[in-house]
Amino acid sequence: MTLQAAPKQPADSGKALYGGKGTRRITVHDIAAAKERGEKWPMLTAYDAMTASVFDEAGIPVMLVGDSMGNCHLGYESTVPVTLDEVLILSAAVVRGTRRALVVGDLPFGSYQEGPVQALRSATRLVKEAGVGAVKLEGGERSLPQTEMLVQAGIPVMSHLGLTPQSVNTMGYRVQGRGDEAAHRLLRDAKAAQDAGAFAVVLELVPAELAAEVTRSLHIPTIGIGAGPDTDAQVLVWTDMAGLTGGKVPRFTKQYADLRRTLGDAARAFADDVVGGTFPQEEHTFH
Repeated sequence: MTLQAAPKQPADSGKALYGGKGTRRITVHDIAAAKERGEKWPMLTAYDAMTASVFDEAGIPVMLVGDSMGNCHLGYESTVPVTLDEVLILSAAVVRGTRRALVVGDLPFGSYQEGPVQALRSATRLVKEAGVGAVKLEGGERSLPQTEMLVQAGIPVMSHLGLTPQSVNTMGYRVQGRGDEAAHRLLRDAKAAQDAGAFAVVLELVPAELAAEVTRSLHIPTIGIGAGPDTDAQVLVWTDMAGLTGGKVPRFTKQYADLRRTLGDAARAFADDVVGGTFPQEEHTFH
């Protein structure tokens, strides 16, 4: 099952996904066009309106409201406890905070595993109540009925293969696709997701050579996270990317800022001013 062609939309004034200056939302058709051009593009997670607005202004074309919110914002030890209602609230906030980015909402554990009807019910809520432009779900062949149902209903689907965090209790946190059999299975899953109508595939913790092979084999874009440099796009959890995450971060993460130190310094400076009686001063006071 493949996505049907949609009516043409007005061209974005900036053709590239990253840095374009168009006034409309990026769609899955723009994502497909980028693959045809051989254009690489970035994706970040986002969980609130203010952060999402910063990323939108920076030109990030796709934002994922990932179930990684469980680890990053909700205080859970994994993504498994995240509920659909929690994803709905945060997805709606990200949509409100953006104007151009394609917002993808994650289907959390327990919201689609029962089958296609449950998947459609959950995804429909994300589209109608939160306003997302697409949804993401984990699994290749095991999630094909769900993917096909959503695509037939007109809901774009991003597939997630390799390390699938919702299955951490069975697979653990380790590189996926090593060895001929595992590599063949992952490639088969990727092609099956494409055939079912997925518009993109996330490859997480996959050997670089295998990710490159999958990318060459598909006509839909691949999005890597710990999958080497040859995927069509790259995604990072924004709190890892910006250095807000405490403790050890994954090997595949590159920190582009040190927000944890910056925020800590700001909090201590504020506290010192309050304790020392230097805040508020006259310019902060009403009479």
